[in-house]
Amino acid sequence: MTIEQKIKMALAYSGISQAELARRIGKSPSNLNQKIKRNTLTMEDMEKIADALGGMWKAEFVFPGGTVI
Repeated sequence: MTIEQKIKMALAYSGISQAELARRIGKSPSNLNQKIKRNTLTMEDMEKIADALGGMWKAEFVFPGGTVI
């Protein structure tokens, strides 16, 4: 699943529009849309998005045997 798909699902779950999300994280709707489409969101962007949606962003590597980085 792509980041774009995950964001769209999170928006649907949260019941807000992408434009409202952009306002909540201090970006213009067009800037946020471009960052999503180009897949240029930073970890900081993802954390802000999650916070604005009332959730938490967790990105990690998980290896066999349970090692998580």
